[in-house]
Amino acid sequence: MRAWSVVEPGPVEAGSLRLVGKPVPVPGDDELLVRVRACGVCRTDLHVTEGDLPVHRAGVTPGHEVVGVVAGFGTAVRGFGVGERVGVAWLRRTDGICPYCARGAENLCPASRYTGWDADGGYAPYTTVPAAYAYRLPGDLDDVTLAPLLCAGIIGYRALRRSALPAGGRLGLYGFGGSAHLCAQVAIAEGATVHVLTRSAAARKLALGLGAASARDPAEPPPEPLDSAILFAPVGDLVPVALRALDRGGTLAIAGIHLSDVPALRYESELFYEKQLRSVTSNTREDGREFLALAAEHAVHATTHTYPLSRAGEALRDLKAGRFDGAAVLVNDLS
Repeated sequence: MRAWSVVEPGPVEAGSLRLVGKPVPVPGDDELLVRVRACGVCRTDLHVTEGDLPVHRAGVTPGHEVVGVVAGFGTAVRGFGVGERVGVAWLRRTDGICPYCARGAENLCPASRYTGWDADGGYAPYTTVPAAYAYRLPGDLDDVTLAPLLCAGIIGYRALRRSALPAGGRLGLYGFGGSAHLCAQVAIAEGATVHVLTRSAAARKLALGLGAASARDPAEPPPEPLDSAILFAPVGDLVPVALRALDRGGTLAIAGIHLSDVPALRYESELFYEKQLRSVTSNTREDGREFLALAAEHAVHATTHTYPLSRAGEALRDLKAGRFDGAAVLVNDLS
């Protein structure tokens, strides 16, 4: 098959991601072989391609927002049939026995492995996934609609919970890409007032269309103090900006897997009055199941822009340049 490979991490404009020949993967005993129909384009894919994240697998195929159908499975798999539609997400495997897994925090498992980083992902006609980490998908949503929910949606949901937003609270979202615009829909459906802070005029327009109370440039303060904020943009300079926007007792959650350096924080203006600063690390499978159920209940949907899988490099370049709002989705046209 033809698949995309990070041949040498570096700027995506320089061709670090290339189409190469790879064998169709063989599923392990506990794995599904999945024929890819659609794969969302996540900023983490860009971080893997450009080397912001360390290499875990040389020549890896990115992609971890996969919607596909079961094309085969290993001898130990039960409960799945060929042709069944499934989702493949970022969290690929954990050890299941460490203290973190035992207490329900499998996202912190030291032995965790990730799709499109530790193992080849969905920028290819076929991928594999341990059956225990595959998601069963609602039947009334199409492939392109579902794909961004599998990472952007799930991570946004975990970030929302980590932000400790009180009922009916005031939430600030810094950056408004694929994850943030899904998170905003859940927060608004649950009764929050959402303020969006982003440089993109198109994203500000999208935010207001989805029901945000305001949409401004991050250089401007929100119109009222925030109970909670989530930083989606991978820009460390925005950490003190967001902390200053919090009301007393407020919480800032940082959603990204990569963040540029955070400048020195001033205790009195940015941390005093019991403000909290939290990170977000991956997600649990329970996060995924909860979010997919909420997405169906509240009709949470991604604003999507489709690209053929054969143009994955272009989609990543457009993501980096901020040329689209919402989320990009690759539709498989390779064999």
